Amino acid sequence: MTAMSGGCQCGRITYTAEVEAMEGYLCHCRMCQRATGGVSIAFVNLPKDSVVWHRAPDWYASSPIAKRPFCSSCGTPLGFMFDDGENIDLTVGSFDEPDRFVPTRNFGIESRHAAWEDTSQLPGVRADEWEPTRSRWIAATGRVPGRD
Repeated sequence: MTAMSGGCQCGRITYTAEVEAMEGYLCHCRMCQRATGGVSIAFVNLPKDSVVWHRAPDWYASSPIAKRPFCSSCGTPLGFMFDDGENIDLTVGSFDEPDRFVPTRNFGIESRHAAWEDTSQLPGVRADEWEPTRSRWIAATGRVPGRD
C-alpha cells in the first residue's frame, strides 16, 4: 500500500488514499461526460475506507444510484461513488502525483468518442511556453506555475 495525497484545485478539499495498485481506468459514459465536461474521465477505484478526507468534500447526487464528491469553491470533480457501493472512484487528476497511475481498462465504451482515443500524433504546445498564457501568469503572479 502506498499513501497518496490529493485534492481540489483551490486546496480547500484534500485527501489521503491508501493505494494498492497504480492502476486506473477511463470512463466514457454519458453521466461522466456531463459531470466533468470531458469526453472521458480517468478514475482510480479504491475501497471507501482507504480514503481519508482531511476536509469533507461537497456531494452531488448525480443519479438515483450514485453521488459525486466535488469542491463547491473551485468546482473540481473529485470522484464517483455508488450509494450502496463499498468502493469509491477518485479522479486521477486530483491526485498530487497523477503520473504514477497507468490506465488498464475502459468503461462505458458505448459512449466513447473514437476521434479522441489517440491524440498522440497531434501537434502539442507546453502551457508554460505558450506566450498568451505565460504573459498572463507573469502579469498576475510574477511567475509561471510549474506542475503543482
